[in-house]
Amino acid sequence: MGYSKQKLSSMKKAASILIALGKDSASEIYKYLHEDEIEELSIQIAKTEQLSAEELEDVLNEFYELCITQKVIAEGGQNYARDVLLKAFGEQRTAALMERIERLGKNQAFEFLRKVDYKYLLMIIQNEHPQTIALVLSYTKPEMASQIIAELPKETQVSVFQRIATLDRTSPEIIGAVEKILLKKLGTVASVDLVEFGGVNYLAEIMNNVDRRTEKNIFDELRASNPDLADEIKKRMFVFEDIVYLESMEIQAVIRECDVKDLTIALKAASEEIADVIYSNMSQRQQETIKNDLEFLHNVRMRDVEEAQQRIVGIVRRLEEQGDIVISKGGKDEIIA
Repeated sequence: MGYSKQKLSSMKKAASILIALGKDSASEIYKYLHEDEIEELSIQIAKTEQLSAEELEDVLNEFYELCITQKVIAEGGQNYARDVLLKAFGEQRTAALMERIERLGKNQAFEFLRKVDYKYLLMIIQNEHPQTIALVLSYTKPEMASQIIAELPKETQVSVFQRIATLDRTSPEIIGAVEKILLKKLGTVASVDLVEFGGVNYLAEIMNNVDRRTEKNIFDELRASNPDLADEIKKRMFVFEDIVYLESMEIQAVIRECDVKDLTIALKAASEEIADVIYSNMSQRQQETIKNDLEFLHNVRMRDVEEAQQRIVGIVRRLEEQGDIVISKGGKDEIIA
């Protein structure tokens, strides 16, 4: 009986290759990986019990083809690579390989920033134009961007923040010019490609990590200069799934404010973890009522679930603004006894 290659995820394929290469080679490869990549691969390796000879051969062949494709692109460029691959693999396989390589190449710009301490990066970019700072921060993790924004001058904070919101795509030439400035100081090499970055969702992630003082300053300025953007970011800063990070008393306060119908519909598509957290903060009678209602709740539109969850999120934000609850900010809030 055959099998579908689609059943193997990219991470499982990578894990299979490391297993096939053996412990010594795999350990050498680990030296060049980031911590989160090592963690994901290690988990997948632990899950991978056995592959058939046919599966392993296909994975290794695919890996070999990608390596060859990457090599000829690096040595001779896109057109040269396409000509070489056409002769080696044929038109259909070449098209698939080129598309795969182009896709893998994305998100590699400013890759070297992953290994840079935020204070060092801040020192390098703090005097650059806000547009340049916005571009660079859009390629860092939200946690690092939050730390850097918090230490910028107040007027620069808002300017950078607004520019990140409007970033969409940029050309390799522009990215390359900015990278050269950083690479002169960091002495690292990074690859460049056309990628998507920035945007309101990214800003919401940043705001979920900045300290309260920085958050207040940015929102005060934004409400005056761009209230629509401020509202849009606020909406995305806390999602229904984040309710698990609230303290028990805070969850109970939210539940008291919620419409029972909204709670029931919201729990219809909630994960077991979220449902358990919410149920554990209810009375036994309320639990039984909602669970009984859920048994008879059928054909609920996903849109209705999302709207119910958003109304609950609205209650969370309102209670936070009133000072009744505190939304966790990544451990940055200090508790004063």
